[in-house]
Amino acid sequence: MSQHGHGHGHGHGHGVAPDQAEILDLDAELLAGLTSAVLDWLPVTEPDHIADLGAGTGAGTFALLDRFLGARVTAVDSSPKHLGRLRDRARSLGLTGRVELVEADLDTGLPDLGGPGLVWASGSLHHLADPVRTLREVREALAPGGVLAVVEMAGMPRFFPESTVDRDDSLPHRGADWGPLLTEAGLTVEGERTLTVHIERTAQVERYARLVLARRLGPQALEEALRRNDLALRAERNVWVARK
Repeated sequence: MSQHGHGHGHGHGHGVAPDQAEILDLDAELLAGLTSAVLDWLPVTEPDHIADLGAGTGAGTFALLDRFLGARVTAVDSSPKHLGRLRDRARSLGLTGRVELVEADLDTGLPDLGGPGLVWASGSLHHLADPVRTLREVREALAPGGVLAVVEMAGMPRFFPESTVDRDDSLPHRGADWGPLLTEAGLTVEGERTLTVHIERTAQVERYARLVLARRLGPQALEEALRRNDLALRAERNVWVARK
């Protein structure tokens, strides 16, 4: 999976903070089990072409390549920095021939995806100005009978039991019910589920918390928060599967 300011990739034209790539990579490492569970649940067998919308640094892209060994993935993102990081990793893993990189802002229109059998959109749709328009474009782009998987955070990743310390309500579409929007776009919703993750404090969780909370707390409050003994990663994802 990928975040924009909160651990997910993005497919729109907002600026990229210097630590964004590190947040994406930590998110991918910490939530790899959740991504695997989502892939296990998808009603697809062996798609030969997959599109990853809002690919970020490639968490979803590489999980998809690992799961569907015969597939190639078109990774779409608006950030050349993120795509460059994805390209470098694909090269280091010997996967260059299975990955196509497309720099595009989804708010300006979906690029030509070439009829994928599976479209993966993890943490990217809640950024869109007109989600239904983009979903209609995805429906048109899918191969006949193709599947769209939407993975969205139910809220920001949380690090403490109470919500007041690390709450962030800056994105209005976060936590939305995408089922009606998928139906409005002409897709048939075949399933919905929620997955939760609780990971106790590790060096990676602490680093992730520092990067995420630095955007919400001042320096003194951040250090006080990081000294707490109840710091852990608490995350929740809502998943929808829809078919053309």
